[in-house]
Amino acid sequence: MVCVLPEDQKCWLPYDKEDYEILVKREAETDLRYGYDPWKRPVEYLLDYSVINLDKPKGPTSHQVTAWVKQIVGKKAGHGGTLDPKVTGVLPIGIGRATKVLQLFLTAGKEYVVWMHLHKEIEPEKVIAVLEKFEGEIIQKPPLKSAVKKRPRKKKVYCIKVLEIDGKDWLLRISTEAGVYIRKLIHDIGRELGIGAHMQQLRRTRVGALEEDSNKYPLVTLQDVVDALWFWKNEENEKYLRKVFLPPEVAAEHWKKIWVVDTAVEALVHGANLTVRGISKLYSNINQGDWVAIFTLKNELVGIGKSLMSSSEIMEADRGIAVDIERVFLKKGFYPKKWKSKSKE
Repeated sequence: MVCVLPEDQKCWLPYDKEDYEILVKREAETDLRYGYDPWKRPVEYLLDYSVINLDKPKGPTSHQVTAWVKQIVGKKAGHGGTLDPKVTGVLPIGIGRATKVLQLFLTAGKEYVVWMHLHKEIEPEKVIAVLEKFEGEIIQKPPLKSAVKKRPRKKKVYCIKVLEIDGKDWLLRISTEAGVYIRKLIHDIGRELGIGAHMQQLRRTRVGALEEDSNKYPLVTLQDVVDALWFWKNEENEKYLRKVFLPPEVAAEHWKKIWVVDTAVEALVHGANLTVRGISKLYSNINQGDWVAIFTLKNELVGIGKSLMSSSEIMEADRGIAVDIERVFLKKGFYPKKWKSKSKE
């Protein structure tokens, strides 16, 4: 007999619950002669700078799937967050220069649907009580087959929800930070129960803004990639291509954000740090030391860095360095050079 629990099946990731508003530091408009709206980039540019929300099939490794994408597209490709051969679901693929943007997904958190098989019958109430104990901060030692050092690490499990119960089989939805091994998590739950448990099947349903069920960022198959390129090359139809090849900005959707005026962009891509005077608007929940993503007023991802000021300090300051830029993703030459050789900041 199957028991379907009448509760919300969605889990959450930390930024889903963040409360903020967008503060305007300096009213500004963007010049349409420079840069691109990320959703309207020329196809040739997009095919060398995009992210695919790929549905990894069961069987091949993540590296093999990525190699197939590289062969299909004819560009460099990389993946974010390796999935075991038997695991299916969301596998972010970076195309061309967007392979460098994949690192932003590491802070996004992930969601899975897992089939847990208990080794003995036990009262459901006891299982639910143990599942609740594994929500929050846990200590997990990576499995022997993992590529990281085999030492205990503190990790966070954000949410565990029971979807169905069928005797010793439990269907769970679990959201975690990056680096949590779900197979090991299920093993540890079984050990805590004192009856043993193992993972039967696993599917990743979310990585940051990339979800299994999303109209904005559709989950696509390898065949969808082939078809999208065929329609573009043979019928000059970009519609399917733009559904498959997404702007790399999706990787930073969960980041705290600062938008800069046009005149500050080229200085940033040439290695300058972000000054207060270059900021147009920002999230209200930025703290000193937070990682932030820097955007143009067209919502192009410029780069990432550590904030040297809080949101309130930025709003009150007239000058000074606001963000120490650590990495830049936007290409040089899209915006005019407007800075002076010697800054007064």
